[in-house]
Amino acid sequence: MTHSPAFLAALPLALNSEGASGAPDWVQLTPAGPHLPGIDGRAWMMADPEAVIAACRAVRAGEIEIPVDFEHATQVKGAKGEPAPAVGWIRDLDVRNGAIWGRVEWTETGREAVASRAYRFLSPTFNFDRLTGAMRRIVSAGLTNVPNFTMPAMNRSQEEIPMDAEVLKALGLAPDAGPAAAVSAINALKSAEATAVNRAETPDPDKWVPKADYELATNRVTALEADVKARAEAEIVAEVDAAVAAGKVAPSSKDYHLASCRAEGGLERFRTMIAGAPVIAGKTPAKADPTAGKAALTADELAVCRQMGMSPEDFAAARAAEQE
Repeated sequence: MTHSPAFLAALPLALNSEGASGAPDWVQLTPAGPHLPGIDGRAWMMADPEAVIAACRAVRAGEIEIPVDFEHATQVKGAKGEPAPAVGWIRDLDVRNGAIWGRVEWTETGREAVASRAYRFLSPTFNFDRLTGAMRRIVSAGLTNVPNFTMPAMNRSQEEIPMDAEVLKALGLAPDAGPAAAVSAINALKSAEATAVNRAETPDPDKWVPKADYELATNRVTALEADVKARAEAEIVAEVDAAVAAGKVAPSSKDYHLASCRAEGGLERFRTMIAGAPVIAGKTPAKADPTAGKAALTADELAVCRQMGMSPEDFAAARAAEQE
């Protein structure tokens, strides 16, 4: 944002000059432009005073209603939620010899403050462009006794502008915190960020391990699991082969028993079954007529075939070989 409020350097034109009485209706708000230098070193530009007045009128659809207060209370106290009553209202603006003048409707308090010479100068507050310093719009005016410009007007020297309330809130500061507190909070945030970066670069060894060590451990676990699986498979194959060699499992049903043994608890069940199973096949069974053998099987023998996963032909061939 390029527009910022500022307190214009005071113009040395007293509201109530020596010998005058009461509060004037028309007061000078700015010196003649385009250059508006201040005693405190600040400076602004006002190349087009008519444009400034037009901007003031645009705020209220053509009407001029600019508050006059004590010591810029509208910006200083009002921003904090404190009372900042107006002591007058600027209801019209005019350009006179390059300077902006305003017609003030004073309240009783304001008129008395000026008439009694309690306040002798008026200081306008205005928005300006930060890049160019050009005045944009007059937003208020404050009665003050601390002039800053060597020109006929009422204005105040450098005034501390309240910190932005949203910035203070984001920093976790109180609404009345000043610039020093804000700078301190920002530095603390930078320090916390640096600490976090450092921790990211050197993590806690109790909670984190180097990637290379993690991958090495993972590879070792994977290799161990593969070895255990291979040993288990070899044990299953050995058990089934032994059962086939003993004639308790037909060679044609070997794959079935291998698959059954690979299931959880399957090998133990296979061992239990084989321990009580009869020898149903020889090592080299003689050839037999499959059809005849199948026809000769009894109901009990067919049940054994189904239980052992054997075909009737294999069972008949095994039985014939055993009988020889």
